Amino acid sequence: MDFSFSEEQQDLQNLAKQILEGELSIERLKEIDAGTEHFDRVLWAKLADAGILGVAVPEAHGGLGYGFLEVALVLEQVGRTVAPVPFLASAVLGGLPIAQLGTDAQQATHLPGVASGETVLTAALVEFGAEPLDPQTTARRDESGWVLDGVKDCVPAGMVATTILVPARADDGGIVLALVDAGAEGVVLDRQDTTNADPEARLTLTGVRVHDDDVLGTSADGAANLEWIVERATAAQCAVAIGVCEEALRMTAEYTKTREQFDRVIATFQAVGQRAADAYIDTEAIRLTTWQACWRLSEGLPATAEVAVAKFWAAEGGQRVVHAAQHLHGGMGVDRDYPLHRYFLLAKKLELTLGGATPQLLKLGGLLADAPASGLAAAERV
Repeated sequence: MDFSFSEEQQDLQNLAKQILEGELSIERLKEIDAGTEHFDRVLWAKLADAGILGVAVPEAHGGLGYGFLEVALVLEQVGRTVAPVPFLASAVLGGLPIAQLGTDAQQATHLPGVASGETVLTAALVEFGAEPLDPQTTARRDESGWVLDGVKDCVPAGMVATTILVPARADDGGIVLALVDAGAEGVVLDRQDTTNADPEARLTLTGVRVHDDDVLGTSADGAANLEWIVERATAAQCAVAIGVCEEALRMTAEYTKTREQFDRVIATFQAVGQRAADAYIDTEAIRLTTWQACWRLSEGLPATAEVAVAKFWAAEGGQRVVHAAQHLHGGMGVDRDYPLHRYFLLAKKLELTLGGATPQLLKLGGLLADAPASGLAAAERV
């Protein structure tokens, strides 16, 4: 069987790599860090000009017309360069659901701006004390649509987004997926700085009115649509983790080949080689489980177990990789003039976003309990 990417997919991956690596020098990253937005708008415009922002946007709305697998290929390069751009938020959390689940009118309204980079979309999936699939934000029906009340935390790109997809619990127990204008009456956005200094937002909704035309599906199919979004958002985090771990490991290999101790380069020490080998194995596990999950999602196949397995490795294995990288760099690894700390911090953020290793194991345990025969193979892959 051929598990390689197609020529078109490789071209897309190489194009993203060329632009991101060409634009993001260490000096440029420091310049972005010195600002308050942590958003490289010059790079964002260049990605838009190359068509990369519209990778999953239908051609009818100015995009390339690809799917989730191609988005994941770009996300790997975003992780490899720790790029300060909201590609995951706009492409996966906002653009992909509208492209796949939205009406023709919703697509025509939002997707051209996604492809051109003029607008940034995102989704508010996190509420403290509640699971992403069980939102406590309420959606009350009235004569003109829905009225939303609640608080969402850690909204990616929330401070720069123009439209936010908000899951809420309806009166009938169903889930409403509302497209909320970030500037609408009753919307308050407060900045939340994350582990890697990437600003997210606390979204407070007080009597926010949403017309029926701005809802993805009905409350009857809202739960299935929300699960569709959360699975792809989780797999997208794993795709970023591939790039983060690969680059951290590459930097470590280069450093240990030149750093000398006791008149020998430390790469020749057995303990250093063993630690690096373990990190390589973890990185490969993250890669293989992530592409398995992304491929199944792109093909419309059930992937709940595969996504949980991939996120377990991205969380657990990813931490081992970046800790090994820091350890083998010694004091250089914590020097903020050296780029490695960016990978460590992003890996920690990826570990915790949408559930770390333990929640994934609990999910796999639930699958085993519900369907032992079908769940066993997935659990064994951990």
